[in-house]
Amino acid sequence: MHIKNDKKGFTLIELLITIAIIGVITAFALPSYNEYVRKARRSDARVVLLQSAQFMERFLTENDRYDFKRDGTTAVALPLVVSPAGATGSRIMYDITISAVTRSTYTLNATPKSGNAMAGDACGTYTVNSLGVKGNSSNTYATDICWLR
Repeated sequence: MHIKNDKKGFTLIELLITIAIIGVITAFALPSYNEYVRKARRSDARVVLLQSAQFMERFLTENDRYDFKRDGTTAVALPLVVSPAGATGSRIMYDITISAVTRSTYTLNATPKSGNAMAGDACGTYTVNSLGVKGNSSNTYATDICWLR
């Protein structure tokens, strides 16, 4: 006697094989995606840093110095202090600061925000100074590599 089975569906083995294939694909794709996101965040930090350097040059043109306005009492203040520009809370990836500011020199820093996805990034803190010299605090990558990554 032949019993006809009209039930259609997937067997447990077929489902397990499909899940395993999806897991393998995800294991390869996720690190690439994460690196793509880190690369975009680094790029945004460099853009904000260079915009801040342009601000400093305009400030110099208007005030004949980097540290204070012509009145000598109002210190320079960067218009962009986080990256991405305008981010708040946990969306801040880099803090943009000015250090070593004098009448004729400055150094700008883009420091990865602690406690977020960029903390411990391989390129570390990006810097640019009044001479346009770019740098970074990485022990992993050279400066020219990080400024292109």
